[in-house]
Amino acid sequence: MKAEFAIFNADNLFQIKKIKSHSVNLILTDPPYNISKYSTGNIKFSYRTEINNDIAEWDKDFDPSNYKDEFIRILKPKGNILAFTSYNTIGRWHEVFDPIFDTFQFFIWHKTNPTPKFMKKGFLNSCEIIVCMWNKNHTWNFSHQDSMHNFYESPICSPPERLIKPKHPTQKPVELLKHLIKIASNEKDIVFDPFMGVGSIGVAALELDRKFIGIELDNEYFKASKRRFDRLGLD
Repeated sequence: MKAEFAIFNADNLFQIKKIKSHSVNLILTDPPYNISKYSTGNIKFSYRTEINNDIAEWDKDFDPSNYKDEFIRILKPKGNILAFTSYNTIGRWHEVFDPIFDTFQFFIWHKTNPTPKFMKKGFLNSCEIIVCMWNKNHTWNFSHQDSMHNFYESPICSPPERLIKPKHPTQKPVELLKHLIKIASNEKDIVFDPFMGVGSIGVAALELDRKFIGIELDNEYFKASKRRFDRLGLD
């Protein structure tokens, strides 16, 4: 199997305009959540390593409406859009995309080992939301009822899968991404991620014999993605 991918170290709003219309089968992406302003910094302890509570400074000012027209333009009629989001942005996704698609649903990823709540004054942040959009006759590989819940449970991304340098604060586990890709696309389909980060969606897509297009603005994340793809050993 030969890995087929094209990745770009560029501004995604500029680069996406170069993608051919109606050419992408699945847009699967993990854009900013706009929650950096709520971060209180890392939590330090005398008896253990500090808890990473910092959110990257780029996690702000994301508006799904800026991507609406290009997403619709590049997506095939039978294509799907799946995007990770958070409680404070899901309403905006719905406002922008629900009028366009026949179906707007959500999927929950339950993290079995979320960051502990040491102050014990709130819920653990153990769930993340993925918004899902499609039209009638979309690509959908329904297996059986027990496997098609809008819920997936797994640990967070940890070493050795999780990269240390550069460390991406929202790196997702490849097995979760494979679960979504298997359902929402077929082999040889094109999977597109305009917020590529360190390339986890690309790794999942290529290992499942999909083609991949990715865009990442941060140069260090981009180089990390390329290294991961080069190490796949697909030929």
